[in-house]
Amino acid sequence: MKWFCKNWYWVGGVVAAIALIVLIAMWNSLDMLVRLQLMSFIAILVHQLEEYGWPGGEPAIMNIALRKSDIPNRYPLNLFSAMFTNVWVAYIVYLIPVFLPNVIWLGLAPMFMGFGQFIVHGIVTNVRLRSWYNPGLGAVVLLHYPVGIYYCWYVAHNGLATIGDWIWGLVYMLLIGGAGVGLMTYKVLANRDSKWVFSDEELERFHVKEKLDNIQ
Repeated sequence: MKWFCKNWYWVGGVVAAIALIVLIAMWNSLDMLVRLQLMSFIAILVHQLEEYGWPGGEPAIMNIALRKSDIPNRYPLNLFSAMFTNVWVAYIVYLIPVFLPNVIWLGLAPMFMGFGQFIVHGIVTNVRLRSWYNPGLGAVVLLHYPVGIYYCWYVAHNGLATIGDWIWGLVYMLLIGGAGVGLMTYKVLANRDSKWVFSDEELERFHVKEKLDNIQ
């Protein structure tokens, strides 16, 4: 468990590479909805790798830049909560629609989540760091948005989505983001005495402290 908590995003990178190979190899035999959901799944894994692995820095961004924690190596985000919330979202919320592509509201939710990532990465974090980029933004702009926009156009153009699908997709996304991610990460699993501590290396990625010091 300890090893996985420290390496889950690298594991995700390997899974993304395997998924990409499968996508390319089976492209002609896959329905368009399956292709798009598989691309969305790959996108979230790349997004997480960008946030935590390379260039990384998400623990410091969340705990220092955005939350201004006095113990940023473990609170409110800690090693376990980062792994837990990211892994279940990626492998449940994003992967299930690959196998149930015709349940459109299930497929819309991860697309909406991808759109919502721009608020945090494109606006809030960049304003706080006074930058034009932060880890995760690349995947949002280059992967989440192109895939999500095309998916929404495709289901609308082909009459695959009802009004209920759009509504339930949005509700489902809000429940995942609010209760499933926000509540679990920053309330249920947050612990000032947590043993799940980020290493100095993880906190130093993307040089968040230096960027904030330069602003001050």
